Amino acid sequence: MLRTRLSESLKQAMLAKEARAVSTLRLVLAALKDRDIAARGRGVADGIGEDEILQMLQSMIKQRRESIALYEQGGRLELAQQEQEEIAIIERFLPKAMSEAETEAAIKDVIAEIGAAGIKDMGKVMASLRERFAGRMDFGKASGAVKKILA
Repeated sequence: MLRTRLSESLKQAMLAKEARAVSTLRLVLAALKDRDIAARGRGVADGIGEDEILQMLQSMIKQRRESIALYEQGGRLELAQQEQEEIAIIERFLPKAMSEAETEAAIKDVIAEIGAAGIKDMGKVMASLRERFAGRMDFGKASGAVKKILA
């Protein structure tokens, strides 16, 4: 479904002559194709799943945010603006992000469910969160929250 949405959005952007959207969606589809090819080596013939696609999109956004910070430090505001536009295009394909309160509640639920007692159980908690909330949770922030709760 997400693959179809990406392809359809590319077609619409091409028809509307939206250059930024076309270039961004082509980058996303190229990255998706690369991941599909890599997955074939692991025995996944029909491409990566929705969860992996969502993780890929999140990592693309993270890369662009890092680039924005570097461009702003270097005084290249026009390039930072381009990256921001790309983030807005990619975010259209992600589900609504969880709020901090929702994230904290989800973390507490998973900790209780797993029976995590200390910092050594952090890996199990994070794995469970990634499995359940791919594309909806900022795992960088969640990691800090899990560490704080388990400590």
